Parts: sequence; structure tokens; C-alpha cells
Amino acid sequence: MKEQIQQRANELQEQLVEVRRHLHRYPELSFQEHQTAAFVLEQLNSYGIDAKLHSETGIVALIKGENGDSDRVLALRADLDALPLQEKSDKNYCSEHSGVMHACGHDVHTTSLLGTAMILHDLRSSFAGTVKFIFQPGEEKLPGGASIMIKNGVLKDPEPQAILGQHVFPDLEAGKVGFRAGKYMASCDEIYLTVKGKGGHGALPHKVIDPVLIGSHIIVALQQIVSRRSNALLPTVLSFGCFNANGATNVIPDEAKLEGTFRTYDEEWREEAHKLIRQIAEQTAGSMGASCEVKIEKGYPFVYNDPLLTDQARSDAEAYLGKENVVDLEMRPTGEDFSFYTHTLPGTFYRLGVRNELKGITSAVHTTTFDVDEACLSVGSGLMAWLAIQNLKR
Repeated sequence: MKEQIQQRANELQEQLVEVRRHLHRYPELSFQEHQTAAFVLEQLNSYGIDAKLHSETGIVALIKGENGDSDRVLALRADLDALPLQEKSDKNYCSEHSGVMHACGHDVHTTSLLGTAMILHDLRSSFAGTVKFIFQPGEEKLPGGASIMIKNGVLKDPEPQAILGQHVFPDLEAGKVGFRAGKYMASCDEIYLTVKGKGGHGALPHKVIDPVLIGSHIIVALQQIVSRRSNALLPTVLSFGCFNANGATNVIPDEAKLEGTFRTYDEEWREEAHKLIRQIAEQTAGSMGASCEVKIEKGYPFVYNDPLLTDQARSDAEAYLGKENVVDLEMRPTGEDFSFYTHTLPGTFYRLGVRNELKGITSAVHTTTFDVDEACLSVGSGLMAWLAIQNLKR
């Protein structure tokens, strides 16, 4: 079976490259993936795979094994959306949509899952059970396409017992994959603060309530949440990347706006930290004669990789790729809406190597020069097909 999958994945490589480059040329932003969804649906239907639209710009497909009866159902997931970045590339498959780019590898995820579907469709007489393919919109934007699809019943009719997902990893060479059991990626919340004071002439600070100075004090005060209020053994990140006051060299404005992110790996601490952020920001502003409006948009929970499922998938990956091509991953404070699945049913989220230093493919995700070694496509497609069949056997 392994040799059959590897052979079929290699045979599909040229077709997968064409699919990936098409997706890369025509990226679409979160929840706007109409052309992308139509293309994926066309690819699946043309291959004889039962698929349909779900949640407006998502796709769900089913492949039932024909080698015996089994009520086992496994879900596999990919994401469709791109990022609002202007690509800097001279490749002939560079984005043709101005200001939009597949800078996070979702074109690779979608292509790989299409390849997996083709392989499993070809081999459906060799396994029992059902594979549910989920192509979801909006991973890059709150509230996350995963949460919407789950709300709309994507994990029902039939109900999967487990779910697998993969994500590109430019730190890892193409041909390798990485796994981590337990807590892997952080929850992520967006913080919006508006400090309201009293503006005036910069030369007369005694006549104003300076929201710029007060906002600075708030940022400093909030750092004690990480350094003094959180458990030292629990990773926590609180960062502010935007401070906008719109004053001038001699003008102190009426208000200042701050935007940041909070990330951690524990839901109870997450809720407590939200209260502390609000309390410290409001009280710090109040002690200086100003006020502070606090808005916290709760984002994705942390990604939890089921230990048993992950250990099994890691072992299966070693059997497919060789032990030397499977590595352990460290915890990572980036966010992923795949977490909504892992808080609903057993799941594992692993990483697919896409790096090739000889070809100059080394850029990080979410950068304007991100690209992948397309050799990862047959690896990603074949490995996921192998993991699916091995999982269904259990």
C-alpha cells in the first residue's frame, strides 16, 4: 500500500504543481474565496469525487472505502484564503491580484489535500471507512472559518472520530515533516485600547491630559501581567504593535489608539488575563485623569494535539518517509483556527517542510517573498493519504 501511494503521489506531482500555481496566481482574501472554492469543487467533481459547497465559500467532500464495512470516519482539513500582502516575486506564477498573496501556504494546503483526495479515490477499493475532506474559508480572519463551519454542521453527517491537518513550515526542508503531541500553538486574542484625554499645545502640557504619555504608561503597566501575574511555567505573550495618536510635533491629541495581541496556552488563565488587561488599562488611565476604552476580541483557542493520535501519526509518518525525515516540534505562540477542531474532537496538526536553501527558498510565512519547494506537494499529498488509511485501520 505504501508503495502504491508513493507511486501515485509521484505520478500526480506535475498536475499538483499546475494546481498550486493556479491557486497562487489567483489568491482571495478570507471569506471571499468564491473563485477558489469553485476551482476546488471543479477539480473534485471532475475526478468523480462527491463534493459540495459548505458555508458559502467552503467545500466538503466524502470518499467511502469499499473494502468491507466500517463506520470509522476521519476528517482531513485544508484552508483556502490568502493574506493582504503585495507579492514581490519574478516567478511566472506570481499573484495577479494586487495586494493579495498566498503568503501562508494555503495554496499548498489546498493542493495537497486535493492530491490526497485523488489518491484515496483511486485506492478506495483497498480500505474501509470514510474520509471527509474539509476545505475551509477564512483561517486568517476572526472568527475563523473553522468555527463557522463547525457551527454549520461540518462535523456531522457523518461525524468524524478524528481530524488531521497539515501546515507548511519554512524552517524545515522539503521532504521532512514535524509533529508535537499536546499543546502546540497558542490562543490568540486582539486587544484594542482607546485612551481619551484632553489635547492641546505641546508647549503647554500643564493644560492638557496627555493620552500619548498615558498610553505609554499603560503599555508598561500591562507588562506585569506576563512578568508577575502569569505562571512562570506557562508561556504567555502580550505585545502591542500599533500606537496611533495622530498628533504633531507641537500638538497633543485628544486620544490615542493602541492595538495588540495576547497569547497563551490555558483557557482559565486566558480569561483571567483579559480581566487584568481591562482593569490595569482603565485604572492606569483613570489615575492620570484620562479614561480608557478596552475592547478585546476573543480569537482562536490553543491548538491541542491529541497525544495518542499524534504519536500514531508520527509513527506512521516515519514508516512512510523514514525516521530521519520526521522531527519533533517546539511549542509555537502563533495562532491557528484548526484549534476549534481540536477542542471538539481528537485532532493532530503537523508541519510540512517546504524549505530549499539551494533554490533560495527560505522566506518565512507572512512575508512578501514567501515561496515553497514544490517537491513538498507530492510529499504532503502522499503522506496524508497514508496517514488516513492507517488511521482508518484502527
